[in-house]
Amino acid sequence: MTEPRQIDVPRDRLERWVAGFTERHGEPTWSVDGAAYRVTAPNGAWATFTSWSPAVTLPPDLVEWSAPPDTFAIILIRRGGYAVGFVENEKLVAHKCGTRYVQSRTAAGGWSQQRYSRRRANQRDGLVSTVIDRASAITQDRGSSGVVHGGDRALVAAVRGEPALRGLDALPCREFFDIPDPRMSVLREVHTRASAIAISVSNAS
Repeated sequence: MTEPRQIDVPRDRLERWVAGFTERHGEPTWSVDGAAYRVTAPNGAWATFTSWSPAVTLPPDLVEWSAPPDTFAIILIRRGGYAVGFVENEKLVAHKCGTRYVQSRTAAGGWSQQRYSRRRANQRDGLVSTVIDRASAITQDRGSSGVVHGGDRALVAAVRGEPALRGLDALPCREFFDIPDPRMSVLREVHTRASAIAISVSNAS
């Protein structure tokens, strides 16, 4: 079975995308699939739509449902660096990017393994601490209504577990774990994707 394609569709193209899906596969049936909306066509093709809010009402008003918060923070972290930003009315109004190396695991054993493990843990803690400081400075007094996390899952979890940013956990959230090492270009890309709708689509064979 072919794996579903993953695409991001801007909100202003969403109705056109749904219309094209209907033309190709027939009038679909709408349903709620967890937090996502799902369309299933008569020929078996389907698509799911994921955005900031959980799916609730049928039939959905996709454009209204998929609207991003007026303000949201972006926190991206991988072993090669980090990028944090703040979006207000769909504009990136503050940002900070940096590199902070965390070495990979080593296959060495014994004393060398322990030494590398300690060094790696210190590098990891330093990176997480830096991201916490940068994100706290950017979000402070700005009244964030949402948050975007992205990068390495383990490092993202470490950042989210820090008390300084724990207040963001209750906010609407989107996650992007398929990004490369964060740089300014990656931050801008995630900003664009966060304002779009994530669609997983499987066409009938």
